[in-house]
Amino acid sequence: ICDSLQVIKCKAAVAWEPDKPLVIEEIEVAPPQANEIHVKVRDINSEGKHKDGFPTVLGHEGGGIVESAGPGVTEIQPGQQHQTFTSSVDGKCTYTVHT
Repeated sequence: ICDSLQVIKCKAAVAWEPDKPLVIEEIEVAPPQANEIHVKVRDINSEGKHKDGFPTVLGHEGGGIVESAGPGVTEIQPGQQHQTFTSSVDGKCTYTVHT
């Protein structure tokens, strides 16, 4: 678990273009910004075909352990289990407003 806010290096399955094999690469991930967390993903569900937005790190509906939290995060702490999902978030509609 990493409580400090620093760049981390990790391996990721990267899709560089549609219909091509994933490439396992070491990537650098910036520290979490305000209201963000880093989750060390242990399990993912990746399905469907992406046709735009490349390169991308695939995976949605993942589960893992929170490694660090940015400023403003008050309800999630490093060491906790957390489930992730990928979606567009505007912070205004019913689906993306946190209560």
